[in-house]
Amino acid sequence: MQTTLIVIGVVIVAIFIFRTIAMAKIKNTPLVADHAKVLTLTEQNFQQQTKNKVVLVDFWATWCAPCRMMAPVLNDVATELNGNSHVGKVDIQQYQSLANQFKVRSIPTLILFKNGKEVNRFVGIKSKEFLLKEISKVG
Repeated sequence: MQTTLIVIGVVIVAIFIFRTIAMAKIKNTPLVADHAKVLTLTEQNFQQQTKNKVVLVDFWATWCAPCRMMAPVLNDVATELNGNSHVGKVDIQQYQSLANQFKVRSIPTLILFKNGKEVNRFVGIKSKEFLLKEISKVG
């Protein structure tokens, strides 16, 4: 019985240590600059930039570690898109009204628009392949 308790205690301590290390790595994820092809969306240009095209819009914030992890993926997606498909980003700290308008409750939230209308929504970290496949379904 005592051995079992010791083993359980060691497992709990190991899980705590691994979780702490993982959280530290996530918090230290650097902020990556947007690729030149990524549209910076604001309250003023949102309708114009999403009209007559397919746009994957990332609702994000600088303090959000998963959002920082998505930035390189979105840059890669933007480089692979051509024609009328684009990637855009909305900083929810600056443009809270857009986040409210589209009922963004957690970030990162990625909303796929076609001709200015929402056609799909993804929450959390997604792969480049997944995003490209979803964009191609709409485009």
